[in-house]
Amino acid sequence: MNKAMGIKLWCLIILLSIIWGASFFFVEIAVEKMTPLTIVLYRVGFAAFLLLAFVRLTGRKMPKTIGIWGAFLALGALNNAIPFTLITWGQSHIDSSLASILNATAPVFSVILAHFLTKDEPLTKNRLAGVLFGWGGVALLIGIDALNGAGMKMAGQLAVLGAALFYAFAAIFARRFKDIDPVVVSAGMLTGSTIIMIPMAFIMEQPLALDPTPVTWAALFGLAAISTSLAYIIYFYGLSKAGATNILLVTFLIPVSAIFLGMAVLGENPGWNAFAGMGLIFIGLVLIDGRLLKRGS
Repeated sequence: MNKAMGIKLWCLIILLSIIWGASFFFVEIAVEKMTPLTIVLYRVGFAAFLLLAFVRLTGRKMPKTIGIWGAFLALGALNNAIPFTLITWGQSHIDSSLASILNATAPVFSVILAHFLTKDEPLTKNRLAGVLFGWGGVALLIGIDALNGAGMKMAGQLAVLGAALFYAFAAIFARRFKDIDPVVVSAGMLTGSTIIMIPMAFIMEQPLALDPTPVTWAALFGLAAISTSLAYIIYFYGLSKAGATNILLVTFLIPVSAIFLGMAVLGENPGWNAFAGMGLIFIGLVLIDGRLLKRGS
């Protein structure tokens, strides 16, 4: 059942969209001086430290059973380690604006996967139409580059789409944690992803040999502390107050804030197909969400 939202909750959702939209901005700065796996390691490692501290300060308890921590490890791979790496690598080849738009397709993937992997979320006609609009937007975004043979740019776009797919898998996998405090789940998930990223970064890259600038460190701090730790805390607070359906409205707003930051600060200039593709994806999300259609009927 949808919950009515007041001005305070709307401001919270807008704030969350800005914070998550800023993650693409921070990554775009970080990839100038650092390698993808190292960026992700710093992001999840510092964010895990902050969230574990928050858990302790608020009197929460982390679980101690091996089974739960194994599940945290799997969720960390699906929701952090793999998609964060794909997005970070992808943004070394495409602008933050385009990455944020492609990342907004996660609910489109979720609808398809939920139809086949769950029993309570069938693919209705409206949702199917939403999927088709969403894929139409994706085709418009990457189709021109595919026709022009833009190799690495297209690879970057496909990497971000892959991240959106893993986010969809993670959303379904995370259902098993419904009886555990979401903040505890986030702390466990980020701890698990840190455990995964430490050997990956040190085997495939040389994190200690890099020489990031103060601006890069600032971007990493913003990415970990603001766009990850703080974002999860705000998200779960909003989830408890606004409900799951309402909090998903943030999906519509993230690309808007990311595009604004990209244009205003980084000097990015998205083409017409970026805005047209975003429009089709947004229509798809409206159809999948369904509430505007119910209000109009």
